[in-house]
Amino acid sequence: MVLKFYNIKTNETLEIEDSEYRPYFFLPHSLTEADKEGIQSANGKEEVAVKRDLFTDETRKMTKISVYSKDVLRRASRVFEKAWETEVDYGRSYAYDHNLVFGAVHSNVENEPMLSIGADKETESKFDELFAEIETSDQLKYEQTKYWSCLLRQPVPQVGSEKLGLKGATAESMHKAFMLARIANIPVLEAYQSRGVSDWLKSIIHNYLRRNNVLIPTSTELRRGLETHRVPGALTVQPKPSTYFNTVICDFESLYPSCIDSYNLSYETVGCGHDECRNRVEECKEHWVCTKRRGFYSILIGALKDLRIHLYKPLSRDRTLPVQERKNAEVTAKLLKLISVSGYGVTVRIHGLACPPLAECITGYGRWALQTTWGMAEANGLHPTYGDTDSIFLDNPHPSQVENLITIAKERLKLDLAVERRYTLCVLPSAKKAYFGILPNGEPDIKGLTAIKSNSPNFIQKAFRDCVKELGNVRTIKEYGSAKKRIVTVVREAVTKMRNYDVMLEDLVYSVKLYSDPGKRLEADAKVTPQPYQCAIQLLDAGQKVARGDIVNFVKVRPFNYRSKTFTVKPAKHVRNVNEINTEDYIRNMTTALEQTFAPMNISLESEPLAKISDWFDS
Repeated sequence: MVLKFYNIKTNETLEIEDSEYRPYFFLPHSLTEADKEGIQSANGKEEVAVKRDLFTDETRKMTKISVYSKDVLRRASRVFEKAWETEVDYGRSYAYDHNLVFGAVHSNVENEPMLSIGADKETESKFDELFAEIETSDQLKYEQTKYWSCLLRQPVPQVGSEKLGLKGATAESMHKAFMLARIANIPVLEAYQSRGVSDWLKSIIHNYLRRNNVLIPTSTELRRGLETHRVPGALTVQPKPSTYFNTVICDFESLYPSCIDSYNLSYETVGCGHDECRNRVEECKEHWVCTKRRGFYSILIGALKDLRIHLYKPLSRDRTLPVQERKNAEVTAKLLKLISVSGYGVTVRIHGLACPPLAECITGYGRWALQTTWGMAEANGLHPTYGDTDSIFLDNPHPSQVENLITIAKERLKLDLAVERRYTLCVLPSAKKAYFGILPNGEPDIKGLTAIKSNSPNFIQKAFRDCVKELGNVRTIKEYGSAKKRIVTVVREAVTKMRNYDVMLEDLVYSVKLYSDPGKRLEADAKVTPQPYQCAIQLLDAGQKVARGDIVNFVKVRPFNYRSKTFTVKPAKHVRNVNEINTEDYIRNMTTALEQTFAPMNISLESEPLAKISDWFDS
């Protein structure tokens, strides 16, 4: 093993060689004859090791097998019936075992590298002030938070990026690489190039368990012997369709990381072996959670979350700090958030991290938290109108009621609830995950509505945005009534323009991704071919390569015969004249999209008995 260190003072690279190091893995202490034969064929060296079992918290004797080739290490899981830590990267393994951290400052003590992790008194005092609460209530998380804080507060070396192999790195990307290297304990170059959050979390876990002499479980043990499967997701409360004035949206700060932290959700704590823990199933019906041990995963995710919320997020907004320092804090805060919020996703199906019971517990506690908060809001005189994953919409609440709800949530749920957004006007259709609101500055905030989806043509998107714009300055019922009339006018004008062909062809283009092989659609003898594949077939006939996953651009035209079938679209570049377009089809699509949004607003023409928007356009 050759270690490389960069000397800041001399601008030189120092290499330290350890010729004694060998990659290793573990076998059961009582070896089978097959194990002994495997060790002999691998030219392995065996010795007794004592490790702590993650699930029982008891020590157990293991047989440590040192080998002379990383290839042997990789093959070990196939050669031996039961082997542990065969998938731990052998280079990182050395760093874990010797308390070395990539990208961090080390000192040379008797020609042995030693991690320098101390902080000056002022920095340490500020840290203790920020995290005084967890120092007394959660010592293990406090220690991990302080460990990472000391590493992250070390300055990034002022050295040319090419010297470190980071060709073309900017100051921001270099800072991010060093922060990630220190958090996950992976090489700086790898941190600079990697986009695999699951790999970062795996290294974080392996590093922590090795530092605490815990045997790293196999992927089968982490899964509890189960196969990965679909995990019930987040809760979405059916919206109460209407138009609301003064809507306050409260969000849980990092809901899933907070659930992992606050409710002690970890690989070894979910469904633990203690009989006295089995009765605590109020929050998650499927699994109980240990009350006797602090879970290591909850410590790690909790420390990442707390560093972001209590240290780096405030630093990034502190106007008394230099601009570059604020930018660095913002980069670090975003990195911490990315890793912590990924803490749930990797437990669903990532090899070496998946644990279905843990994943089910995380979403189960998330659903319970939202449902409980909804009930608390109603019990305290508030009027919740919609809830989605980590958000609850409150209709015209008094500020004191909101503050009271935030306080109760903190006390009862041990979760941080905060005001995320305010809408002067909010329109909730009946569909979930689709609404829009007007921010206090008059700007619209639009979520999930059909009219503004990326595959909708500009014609429909513009009509919708022009309608919403009319609501920008609405503050009273009278202003709201006037705005609804103006919206009717906007829609009628759009219809008139379409029927008069007063539109640009580029504003009528639909862009849709192909999820099937267009060649197979061409071979299929179906009576009706979906419009995206009508476009793809025409492109294929024109000699253009089109495959699954490609995005096709087409325009709706009057029906025509093609390959003995009725087609209703053409590739955008094949349409030469605006008169080819099917105006009524565009009007129908626009009205359908607008109906979804404006139905709760009860927009109608006084002269018309019907309230549907589509009825206006025929008049």
